[in-house]
Amino acid sequence: MFRAVKIATFLLWLILAVEAAAQSSYQVVPLTHTGTIAGTVTWSGPLPRIPTFSIDKDPEICDPESHRTRDLERLIVGPRNGVANTVVFLKGISRGKAMDIPETRRFLDQKQCRYEPHILLVPEKGPLQLKSSDAVLHTVHMDGAATYNLPFPFTNQVVSRTMPSAGLANVRCNGGHAWMNAEILVVPHPYYAVTDESGRFELTGVSPGEYEIVAWHEGWKVVRQEAAFDVLTERSIRRPVFSDPKTWEKQVTVSPDESTVINFVLGDK
Repeated sequence: MFRAVKIATFLLWLILAVEAAAQSSYQVVPLTHTGTIAGTVTWSGPLPRIPTFSIDKDPEICDPESHRTRDLERLIVGPRNGVANTVVFLKGISRGKAMDIPETRRFLDQKQCRYEPHILLVPEKGPLQLKSSDAVLHTVHMDGAATYNLPFPFTNQVVSRTMPSAGLANVRCNGGHAWMNAEILVVPHPYYAVTDESGRFELTGVSPGEYEIVAWHEGWKVVRQEAAFDVLTERSIRRPVFSDPKTWEKQVTVSPDESTVINFVLGDK
């Protein structure tokens, strides 16, 4: 587990190296005649087998409809092949608009033993808020850009933690709900977006110029299962280990007062 986390974190740090270095000097400046970058992320080719995991704890809360398994949410492709939960961002940004990451991407809820949202964006050195809507004991465990192990014994009690440095934080439950997983990107500037269920994204307030734009996906394969520990029952459990994140990059030109369309196509090769 730790090796997989280190690999995934290192890959994201490579992508964010320039941004992380620039964060100390990122400046919010007045902007006029900015442009917009919009587009879609779609899937091409046959869909891989979507991994699921057995729900073997607290089924009355985690599985009220008795499905017995849970989609791990690592790859969500819509009816028109749009890929949700892909992060699209600009590289090498040192100045621009104020941080405007939506609050919904900075607030993690635990609901029916799944994380909402599945992909979070939190400003570097900014707060992440967390709560549990479930009447069971969850423990949020983070590795990577932030290291926390937070118990949630009470419902709807909001806690806040600072995310200290840019990069990737993997989120898991140490309370025996081994299928629960989410990813937090701690970001050094505001030019990030997460695709919706149709695969759409939009970056606003972009100064005219040439940029590198990146589509980042967490990866959709379960490469193995490994032994883990339920801190509540003190029993050994099996936890999925996921494949590394994937990235796609393009060049984009932004013109004043115009919208530029950039589309990404993902696949299993």
